[in-house]
Amino acid sequence: MQTRPLGNTGERVSALGFGCMGLVGWYGERDDAEAKATLLAAIDGGVTHLDTAASYQVGENERFVGAAIRGRRKDVFLATKCGLGWQGGQLVIDNKPESIVASCNASLERLGIDQIDLFYLHRIDRTVPVEDSVGALAGLVKAGKIRHAGLSECSAETLRKAHAVHPVAAVQMEYSVWWRGPEQAMLPICRELGVSLVAYSPLGRGFLAGNFRTLADLPQNDARRNQPRFLDENVQHNLAIADAVRELAERKSATPAQIALAWVLAQGEDILPIPGTKRRTRQAENMGALDVTLSAADLSDLNSRVAELTVRGDRYPPAMMQALDG
Repeated sequence: MQTRPLGNTGERVSALGFGCMGLVGWYGERDDAEAKATLLAAIDGGVTHLDTAASYQVGENERFVGAAIRGRRKDVFLATKCGLGWQGGQLVIDNKPESIVASCNASLERLGIDQIDLFYLHRIDRTVPVEDSVGALAGLVKAGKIRHAGLSECSAETLRKAHAVHPVAAVQMEYSVWWRGPEQAMLPICRELGVSLVAYSPLGRGFLAGNFRTLADLPQNDARRNQPRFLDENVQHNLAIADAVRELAERKSATPAQIALAWVLAQGEDILPIPGTKRRTRQAENMGALDVTLSAADLSDLNSRVAELTVRGDRYPPAMMQALDG
């Protein structure tokens, strides 16, 4: 497995990580046996960087991941997140220092471990100075409960303020061939400060991989049915982007998923994509992206086509869009 540095920490993690969010629910029905087999196959294949969160299935995801890796703890670099949840049907962001500490303790218990490798603020709480929140993360590092601190979906200004209090190892942002927002402000400041960018949804939630083409292809309980980019008024337009990825894949004798991942990997050694899946066949396919080389001409052609086509629809429903920091 190829490895890449984690910011300025001196650590190296697998070039391809593993996003655990969809292992137990979220994207259709659960299949716990296959999901566990998929996660273990990823580890056996050299994937070290695993990513979960307290909010995923209200803690159930952490319990599942913790149980699955029991006996394999030394083989993985485990990241989780705090500060995001739902109460009474309303999205709640809570980065108060005491809440961060309580969430860390709860995550440690659910995961069945005594130290988290990378602990993120899942979203930024605008009612709490980020300096106070990061101060709590620094305290957890000092206490030995976490090793490194991270932020997720923050603004460049927030990152700079946070990093002045305690080194930020990584910022997690959505990043893919059809969402390049981090390039505007986040990537430059990450590179200035020596912070890795962890790219979630590098496959466009499966759309760029060609896993579905309309909402009718998705189970009724699939969370993507609520995401604007996949609604009927947008998805037919956006199919042209998925087709552009597929056409390049055909020319490169690769799959669309491999092209989408190879594109992210090609953006720099400081980019750490964390594609997720709950099927071993998909995991093996994703790993094949490490063997795909995109030339400068390939990248330029795909970038130009996507820019010309444009993407329709927000990344999230309104409540989640409002939770983004800048």
